[in-house]
Amino acid sequence: MKENGNRPSPESLLARLKEGERAKLRVYIGAAPGVGKTYRMLEDAHQLRRQGVDIVAAFVEPHGREETAALIADLELVPLRRVEYRGVTLEEMDVDAVIARRPEVAVVDELAHTNVPGSKHRKRYEDVLELLDAGVSVITAVNVQHLESLNDAVARTTGVRVRETVPDHFLRRADEVVNVDVSVDALRTRLRQGKIYGVEKIEQSLNNFFRKGNLSALRELALRQIAADQASKAHDYREREGLEQAVIPERVMVAMASRGGAKKLLRAGSRIAGRLSSDWFAVYVETPAEEPGRVKPADYAALRENVRFAEELGAKVVRLKARKVADALIDFARREGVTHVVFGQTSRSRLDILLHGSVINRFLAEVRDANVLVVPLEEKKEVAAEG
Repeated sequence: MKENGNRPSPESLLARLKEGERAKLRVYIGAAPGVGKTYRMLEDAHQLRRQGVDIVAAFVEPHGREETAALIADLELVPLRRVEYRGVTLEEMDVDAVIARRPEVAVVDELAHTNVPGSKHRKRYEDVLELLDAGVSVITAVNVQHLESLNDAVARTTGVRVRETVPDHFLRRADEVVNVDVSVDALRTRLRQGKIYGVEKIEQSLNNFFRKGNLSALRELALRQIAADQASKAHDYREREGLEQAVIPERVMVAMASRGGAKKLLRAGSRIAGRLSSDWFAVYVETPAEEPGRVKPADYAALRENVRFAEELGAKVVRLKARKVADALIDFARREGVTHVVFGQTSRSRLDILLHGSVINRFLAEVRDANVLVVPLEEKKEVAAEG
């Protein structure tokens, strides 16, 4: 396995554990299944244990790999919670049992996992947040394609829409993000050797998700994500230590209509905000036709889903009331000092724009000091603050 020359050591995490009261989070990230995230995480867990850290395995999935299973066997395992669902017994991490055990560090694999319906939390990353709030530090692992803001980019690159995702604000909570990297050829060789999937899946995987072009693109995404994370943390550190003058903060606004889907826009906004380490807003304008009691039930349901998704990604959701959408968005952008704006645009005829105007054109004409990103949307499927 190829490792970065500046590979974070278990000692660096140990030092962070001793820094203060706040529980620490380390995330191991990789370009694809099989790069060795879980194995590397367990190696570091053993090193921490040898250094006297009280560490447990809260949930680790060996994926049928003997080397990984051997490393798990040597750690203290917190018993899993067994859940009956549709006639099948499933096993989930027992958050309450981990907190009751009160270790210094818990190892939690498969971060993007969706819990069985009826569980305490819907997603495993929410389980991890509860552990951190309870004072338990966590080391965990995830593939880059599971980051929510990369969902559209991954779908375009690989042709696969990843359904289980982790919001980017979770990664920004991490004290350390570790890239576990291997070359594309080495990863494909591991796949051929049966070290990633069973024999029956090898050829299909080589010809689909594990194509060289896909893996190269995913690897680049992982490297960029790590670089962005390091730049963000370095910026925060310099400001905290007074090593540079504070600059005018970047602020991102996603113009989200009160009807239709807006996930594509929100992912783009989350991505920009993550790169800039900035606050961001998901803004929708309620016109008279969309007031409670007048809005269509389907539009209201879509709005609620958009708001939930925006909050999950870490946005501050803002509702404005106005007769004209453009007026409200322009006033808000000026008032809040917005520097980056994301609009969605469906196909419209020139005549339609002439008759009804364009929110985007108005905004561009009146707000000259903001960067504007226009995201093309499919008719009926994704509609948000149309131009």
